[in-house]
Amino acid sequence: MSKTAAEIRREFIEFFQQRGHEFVPSAPVVPHDDPTLLFTNAGMNQFKPLFLGQATATSAFGRLKRAANSQKCIRAGGKHNDLDDVGHDTYHHTFFEMLGNWSFGDYFKVEAITWAWELLTKVWGMAPERLHATYFGGDADEGLAPDEEARDLWRALLPAERIHPGNKKDNFWEMGDTGPCGPCSEIHIDLTPDLSGGGLVNAGDARVIEIWNLVFIQFNRGPDGKLTPLPAKHVDTGMGFERVAAVLQGRKSNYETDVFAPIFSAIREVTGAPAYTGALPTDPGVDPARALVDVSYRVIADHIRTLTFAISDGAVPDKEGRGYVLRRILRRAVRYGWQYLHVHEPFLYKLVPAVTHVMADAFPELRARPGEVIAVIHEEEASFGRTLERGIALFEEAAANAEQRHAAVVQGVDAFKLHDTYGFPIDLTEIMAAERGLRVDIGEYERLMEEARAKARAGGRDDTREFVHLPQEILSRIRPTDDAAKYTHTRLAAQVTGIIRMTPEGVPVLLGAGESLRPGDRAAVVTDHTCFYAEAGGQVGDLGEIVAPGLRFEVEDTQRPGHYVQHVGTLVQGALVPGAAVELVVDPKRAAIMRNHSGTHLLNWALREVLGEHVQQKGSLVDPDKTRFDFSHPRPLTPEELDRIEQLTNEQIARDLPVYAAEVPQEEALRIRGLRAVFGERYPDRVRVLSIGAPVEELLADPESAAWRAYSIEFCGGTHVARTAEIEHFVLTTEEGIAKGIRRIVGLTGAPARIAAEIGQALEQRAVALLAGPPSEIPAGLAELQNTLQTATLTASSRVRLRAQVAALQQVVKHEQKSAVADAAGVVLARVAEVVSEAERISDTAIVVAEFPDVPLEALKTGADAIKQRCGSVAILLGVRVAATEEQPAKALLLAAVTPDLVPQGLKAGDLVKAVSGHVGGGGGGSPTMAQAGGKNPDGVPAALSVGAAWLREKLRAGRPQ
Repeated sequence: MSKTAAEIRREFIEFFQQRGHEFVPSAPVVPHDDPTLLFTNAGMNQFKPLFLGQATATSAFGRLKRAANSQKCIRAGGKHNDLDDVGHDTYHHTFFEMLGNWSFGDYFKVEAITWAWELLTKVWGMAPERLHATYFGGDADEGLAPDEEARDLWRALLPAERIHPGNKKDNFWEMGDTGPCGPCSEIHIDLTPDLSGGGLVNAGDARVIEIWNLVFIQFNRGPDGKLTPLPAKHVDTGMGFERVAAVLQGRKSNYETDVFAPIFSAIREVTGAPAYTGALPTDPGVDPARALVDVSYRVIADHIRTLTFAISDGAVPDKEGRGYVLRRILRRAVRYGWQYLHVHEPFLYKLVPAVTHVMADAFPELRARPGEVIAVIHEEEASFGRTLERGIALFEEAAANAEQRHAAVVQGVDAFKLHDTYGFPIDLTEIMAAERGLRVDIGEYERLMEEARAKARAGGRDDTREFVHLPQEILSRIRPTDDAAKYTHTRLAAQVTGIIRMTPEGVPVLLGAGESLRPGDRAAVVTDHTCFYAEAGGQVGDLGEIVAPGLRFEVEDTQRPGHYVQHVGTLVQGALVPGAAVELVVDPKRAAIMRNHSGTHLLNWALREVLGEHVQQKGSLVDPDKTRFDFSHPRPLTPEELDRIEQLTNEQIARDLPVYAAEVPQEEALRIRGLRAVFGERYPDRVRVLSIGAPVEELLADPESAAWRAYSIEFCGGTHVARTAEIEHFVLTTEEGIAKGIRRIVGLTGAPARIAAEIGQALEQRAVALLAGPPSEIPAGLAELQNTLQTATLTASSRVRLRAQVAALQQVVKHEQKSAVADAAGVVLARVAEVVSEAERISDTAIVVAEFPDVPLEALKTGADAIKQRCGSVAILLGVRVAATEEQPAKALLLAAVTPDLVPQGLKAGDLVKAVSGHVGGGGGGSPTMAQAGGKNPDGVPAALSVGAAWLREKLRAGRPQ
């Protein structure tokens, strides 16, 4: 029977423990303390101080000579990047485990090679005739000779034809651009049926793969690129856990082992995809569509492992650095699920429990905060999903244009648009292009990216209001814009009626006949008709593009300074001239704005239902990310009020009420009972009335109807959903005062709202569990809770309740600390009589110098006070060796105290601790009668006490002759 993955991991570690290696748990995949790395990419990362001779020799870590473990690794950026290969073969991963054994200045090549052979062939029973070895063949440019020692060691185990020299790329291992490095010897296994794979070593063929790399660390590469010998030679081995599991389980692919099987089952259950068959796009006779389904399985399974481990270890998807790598990975997985498994809603987050189930026994940290991991992935997934469909459509359009031109090249401007507007990382666009037999114009893409970076460095996007205030001679020549289509369309044919551009001197000019915009020019474009919504009533202006064959103008904002609408932005392709026929395309973010705006109307209604009719709107901001609402109210809202407001709003959403709008005479509209308008706002003679739940015509026919209380009825010119169910969900995230009697509330809709609610509930449950659990678990749990509370987006009511729960937890911690101090004080007082009885006396002054058990400083002070009471005139020096905890290493604590009668004689507590603190590797100070010191060297306490006693004798004898 084949071994399970768990057995393989255990047997590896036990093999090396039996040979004097200490098991060292895996380091996090996020190396927060190492700025040279995006992710932990090898088992040796956490041991860099040992390789460089920088570890404290007296520490447990510094004393390590041999170690073994299974290290969590991510290779998806920087020098070691396997991302592009994942899914398209059966043995590359962005996340993988590396089984490793290390020697730190202890054994070297003989033992490393001998033990590797023994484990593989004797313990695990791999056929010796299937194994090949490589060694470093030297590099003239670096002045490095071939590693003949490794070659000769392998000759004692393998025939010469299965020992291969390798170049620097394959057989000289470096962790990064700088750091420890050295020649390596790789072990490959030939899986061909007839053992004919010798020529496939290091050829990237799945039939002959590397399973173990034995690295002989001899050098350090400095920032200048030069190699210098290390103080001692080390061994760093790395075995691909997933690969060796496949070999030992008799599988042809890493993805067919029990490491991945439960995750594949979860993928199939969540997505409804056909069963995994293991097909590759390069397999002869395989249906390409079928192969891409299997590629998707591999990509999604690999990427959800990476995301789960990285987020559990403290990383989050973001705009730069390791966060951007995670965002690329997530979006790559989402795109495969969308396009080839046909899942058009968030699904990745549902796979986190499967990863936890498979991996948490080996890596229990996965159980610490799975709810937060799920929420982060869900939010990021939902965000990308809102633009994915439009982005894929844009790519298909760009690819079709390339094919029609017979150029086989996707234009760089299209790749840039996919990145900048739709969040497609460039490597994802390149993958999509390759699937169509195309490539991307990377040069043009990079040029546009550099322009965007330069713009960001210069202070971000230009002020889109720069064209609002125009001179009358320009205004008189601009024709009105009909914008009625903003409520009904997101695409519209139109004609350009005006283009306003700024001269280098900042003077606006209206382009005339024969003049045109060129790529890179910023301008305000006016058209005869538009479907773009111009900023008004608290709703932001639309984003989007103006297009025509060979033309693309990016609209960064929409303003209406008067009788016309300005589409403000930058021309990125083609030439735009007055009179041109164009198509206007509104950005998909409009949908999020509509959800948030309709949610704002329901919020306004719910506020009055809960707080009273005194509530009046004082301002608002509606954008794709949120709704912000200011209103009159004399005091902060309670958690119960916040919950009730959310409940009422979500009830109206769940009712799937229709949203009606009609333009009517203001005089008639004002007769509708319950209609809301912003106090002080001026409205035109004809106003647009928006009603949720009842046709405006019915309200006008019976303006006194008592049924008005069931609906939100307002003057509003914004864009809205057609039915409330489109809002999906609503939560409040913040509530604060911004002026006397004015409160500000912020809400979310859709997937972000659900995620915020889930995070809040999870945190509240965690707080309740901490309060009910052992007090010893509270400090660590409280710190985690407070950190999450500072960074997470959650509901306002949860935040208020959590603050109260945190305060209760802090009280428990204080009580436990007081109890601990009291217990410790009892221990100290029990020893006081003993140390007083043993005290040395010079004249009528006692000298009490003693080491006490590991107790807090407050307990030690209690002991010093008790000694003073018993001795009268006394000089005291007490020492404690404080044991290491999870939060801090071991340390030393010294306390000095003297009675007031000794101070005039020049004997001061502060001088005493300064005289002895160097022996514990620290420093300190205090008042003349009491002072303290701390240090990193607890083993120095006896020496400090001995020196302190001598110092006190000398001072007292000098002041009081015998």
